[in-house]
Amino acid sequence: MTTSEHEMTQPQFGEGDGELLRLIYCNPLPMRLDRWLVSQRAEQSRARIQKCIDAGLVRVNGIQGRAKTPLRNGDEVQFWLPPPEPLPYLRPEKMDLDVLFEDEYLIVINKPAGLTVHPAPGNRSGTLVNGLLHHCPNLPGISGKLRPGIVHRLDKDTTGCIVVAKTQIALVNLQNQIQRRVASRNYLAIVHGTPKGDTGTIIAPIGRHPIDRKKYAVVADDQGRSAVTHWRLIERFGHYSLLGFKLDTGRTHQIRVHTAHVGNPILGDQIYSRCRKLPMELTGQLLHAVELGLNHPITGERMKFEAQLPGKFQRLLHLLKSRV
Repeated sequence: MTTSEHEMTQPQFGEGDGELLRLIYCNPLPMRLDRWLVSQRAEQSRARIQKCIDAGLVRVNGIQGRAKTPLRNGDEVQFWLPPPEPLPYLRPEKMDLDVLFEDEYLIVINKPAGLTVHPAPGNRSGTLVNGLLHHCPNLPGISGKLRPGIVHRLDKDTTGCIVVAKTQIALVNLQNQIQRRVASRNYLAIVHGTPKGDTGTIIAPIGRHPIDRKKYAVVADDQGRSAVTHWRLIERFGHYSLLGFKLDTGRTHQIRVHTAHVGNPILGDQIYSRCRKLPMELTGQLLHAVELGLNHPITGERMKFEAQLPGKFQRLLHLLKSRV
């Protein structure tokens, strides 16, 4: 696509089926345009508001605004909000979902092993999103991407609690809770070996593996993103241990990468501990999101959800305990 063709596809102020918002800034103290709009339009993500400003869809007193434009008391802000991007066609698929909680704003699922959370190019069926589209008919309007309503993700073979938003305002609110650590996520895993001590924290940046780009690894500070994983020892089983984890950050493969980095990879992990001897046959990592805590995005009520351990996890625990 040439530059001129690309420019022709950009939304224009006041054109199309968008919504024109007229807002008045009422504060004796100045404030940046982007920050104020985020505070005023909670149903819109910070990223989308920034894109609208960059695209020239926000005017201050009739003049195109910039993110850093300082607002002063009495300024009129016109915000042309284009409709959400259309969701690429995804086929709703009937799926047996283990629903832990559901209302008109969110749904919490106990995800089984082997289920990919959201589609990717070339893989648009058989995912949790496909099942949710059948279960929640209004979901396609949320975020307008291949991952409608997805607040956070779990790896394909990781099991347990995952929350999905059913409205745009719930999506933004829940994502903010994840980022600000208001939401709590606790995991259980069986690992190789026994860590030193009973508790600890792994602080190590994570980025793409320097050789295998399908993997992640602990990398230098300037080559990855900060990652913090808290762990506690629950029980020892000879050459194996049951650990609990709590995340401060949510990097891709974070617990799997961090445990492998300190020499205690998760049992069954086909990427980070594939050569380790196993006490029983496993097809994926024994990592389970056992507990999820969050504030309801509308009422503010604190909620906590627990997901029962999957059968294979329970069977292995029983086997390891019988050998001690």
